[in-house]
Amino acid sequence: MILPKANRLAPAEVDELTAIVAEFGCRIQPIVGDVRTIYAIVGDERHELMISRLEGLPFVDRVDTIQSPHKLMDIRSELARHRVRVGRVTLGDELLVMAGPCTIDPKNPQYFYETAAALKEAGADALRGGVWKPRTNPYAFQGDTKSLEILMEGARRTGLPVDTEVMDEEQLRLALDAGVQVLQIGARNALNYSLLRQVGRAIAGRDTVVLLKRGMHLGTLNEFISAAEYIVNFGNPNVILCPRGTQPGLDGYRNHPDESITPLLRERTWAPVVVDPSHSVGKAAYVPDCALAAVAYGCDGLCIEAHVSPSHGLGDDPKQAVTPAVLAGLIKEARALHALRRSHRPSTPRS
Repeated sequence: MILPKANRLAPAEVDELTAIVAEFGCRIQPIVGDVRTIYAIVGDERHELMISRLEGLPFVDRVDTIQSPHKLMDIRSELARHRVRVGRVTLGDELLVMAGPCTIDPKNPQYFYETAAALKEAGADALRGGVWKPRTNPYAFQGDTKSLEILMEGARRTGLPVDTEVMDEEQLRLALDAGVQVLQIGARNALNYSLLRQVGRAIAGRDTVVLLKRGMHLGTLNEFISAAEYIVNFGNPNVILCPRGTQPGLDGYRNHPDESITPLLRERTWAPVVVDPSHSVGKAAYVPDCALAAVAYGCDGLCIEAHVSPSHGLGDDPKQAVTPAVLAGLIKEARALHALRRSHRPSTPRS
């Protein structure tokens, strides 16, 4: 929809609009009002170059597109009935709970094994564990490939699927070869389009799931969904969107909690939403409330940092990991709230 600066365009200006959109297989349909005329674009308006050229015209105020820019991720696309499954949980039917330490300690693997067993007992559906870690400080612990063996041993001992972050092509290859079921794309790589393409190519034809975190610097919802489109474009629609808080942080919290975007995402895309409350608030004491808020907003799951002995953990665990006992209580409350919400609000924008 083209909105002109004047109330109506001159014939020559309409001709210029018509010529531009015709190059992209579209046409112009004037909609005449009593005071102002607007100009509808009839046809596929998802051409960025066409929109840019129209917006560059001196007599055009703005161009509002009606069609979604997301051919695959849009809620009206052919994938709208697709359901993502992690282990025994089909997202959208049951609440998925993923939990585990921020960083697996390769020198003390027993902590991970004990944590994994305790989390399964607490009711977790999948294990998360950091093998490789993006660090702002180049001298901080960056993770260790040896931890991948520990992660997969934890999966074998518990029978639970596992999630870990990958940051480059080599880590991606190693994770897939090891049998990691859920690949995590972290906030720092949320708009790393080269990596997103590599991941999309690598998981094509597999049942691998990608947990895509939202960029920490307040990436727009369209940017977030478009990042997922890069992955799905190669043929595997098993993508989960993960809000995890944005910058700048809210005073007292690590980030600015963004679980409230869940209903907005559900209006635009069919993709399930799994919220990370641990990184949103950054302090273990606040995690349960943030997690329950996320469920109240309608999320499909939670990704929570947990450790059997947080003070002995690496990375963020000492400050933001909850214990298995806390997680057990949280899971009980979260699933009750999820069931209550579904019983009172069975119809959502996605259904």
